[in-house]
Amino acid sequence: MNNLTVSVVMITYGHENCIEESINGVLSQISNSTIELIISDDCSPDNTEIIVNKIIRNHPNGHWIKYIRHFKNKGAIPNFAWTISQAQGKYIALCEGDDYWTDCSKIQKQVDFLENNKEYSVCFHDVEEIDHTGKLLDKRLVASHTAEKTYTIEDLAEGNFIHTVSVVFRKNFNELPSWYLTSPAGDYPLHMINASYGLIKYFPEKMAVYRVGQGVWSSQTRQSQFVNTIFIIKLMMANLTLNNEVIKNLDHQLLRLISNIKDIISPANDKLQDPEKMAYNLPIRKLVIILLKKIRYYF
Repeated sequence: MNNLTVSVVMITYGHENCIEESINGVLSQISNSTIELIISDDCSPDNTEIIVNKIIRNHPNGHWIKYIRHFKNKGAIPNFAWTISQAQGKYIALCEGDDYWTDCSKIQKQVDFLENNKEYSVCFHDVEEIDHTGKLLDKRLVASHTAEKTYTIEDLAEGNFIHTVSVVFRKNFNELPSWYLTSPAGDYPLHMINASYGLIKYFPEKMAVYRVGQGVWSSQTRQSQFVNTIFIIKLMMANLTLNNEVIKNLDHQLLRLISNIKDIISPANDKLQDPEKMAYNLPIRKLVIILLKKIRYYF
């Protein structure tokens, strides 16, 4: 395993206040593998470059880092897809510039499992969640259990339960498909693509921290998340080769979203709505119009 390489993909934009912690979590890894940390800076308007270069010079493992700063902003999804294409490792791990790892054995544990269990394509673990102040949130993953568990793509089609900062997966492809670039979020389609190659393993250990409200997705309004989730599901159904069970589960997920549409209306407009009058509620009409425009534009 000494010649095995693990690529850690870290995209960043405006993370000067937390990227040092993200990088140090990767550089602290104790592993038999060779680790490359690819940091793709999407033209950050802050001191990210200065911070990264200082770590490269001063940290004992600074030579692991391959730092790229784009001179023009690509956008989160194109930047991520580009960075994935640069990965040279047999396995790929993810850690965005505002999240961080807390277990120095994380990579070794996950790579060891994948090396010894060829039928698995991806593995992930539980995480801690903190808010923008660093306060620990009392949340659990949908998939959280006190014991290890195996999941399938059929399970994942019922809803995304994987935190990106926890993932290690086989390099199943050299680059992500072109349709991926049209997705408003990258994690769920990526996990579904990986799950199409094999099983998913869950570990109950909390080996990373996810900052809620700072990423592209968690900083969106509930209305935007609603529209984008429906679009992502439609996008995957149109472009992935899926079995009947997966399609059925994705359809059920869509039905659940639509049936709960009243829950994503802003409180100011959510006053004793008669179900028969819901279609005339302005916020819902706006959501539907936005969604239809997105779907018609793509499909």
